[in-house]
Amino acid sequence: MSFPGMTPPVGGMGGGMGGNNMQGMSEQEQAMVKMMTGAMESCPVKTVMAGGMGFALGGAFGLFMASMSYDSSFTPQGRAIADLPWKEQVRRGFKDMGSRSFSSAKNFGIVGALYSGTECCIEGLRAKNDLTNSVAAGCITGGILGANAGPQAAAVGCAGFAAFSAAIDAYMRMPGESD
Repeated sequence: MSFPGMTPPVGGMGGGMGGNNMQGMSEQEQAMVKMMTGAMESCPVKTVMAGGMGFALGGAFGLFMASMSYDSSFTPQGRAIADLPWKEQVRRGFKDMGSRSFSSAKNFGIVGALYSGTECCIEGLRAKNDLTNSVAAGCITGGILGANAGPQAAAVGCAGFAAFSAAIDAYMRMPGESD
């Protein structure tokens, strides 16, 4: 008896098919699975996926943050908006939410793609998957993002991103409660 995720007994139910997960698949299906697996493990695909997911997450975060901000009628900008007709206030509010959301999405997408691509390249060069990869990728990403503000900002960005990456990766590598 075989359940999903279980490996079949040696010599049983495979008929000589390559790979435990390839049972019952034609050769064309097996080739398609191998091609898709190879693509998902490639650095360009990982970079694009991380950038896209960062863009989506940043857009949602930016939309939430923009919807929570408000202009008080006690500020000059708030008084100017409060004096406008209701439709114009709503139009400006949605326009502001859209521009803030896009700005946040763009920034998150850049950070996600840069970090993911850097980590993937380092992992490929070192041929290891360990904490050092994420720390080095975090340092490089933080350094690149802070480079325009000068060497001190690049160093602080390197240290900050490296520490954050180390903390997240160490947490993700911790054995689970169910293990």
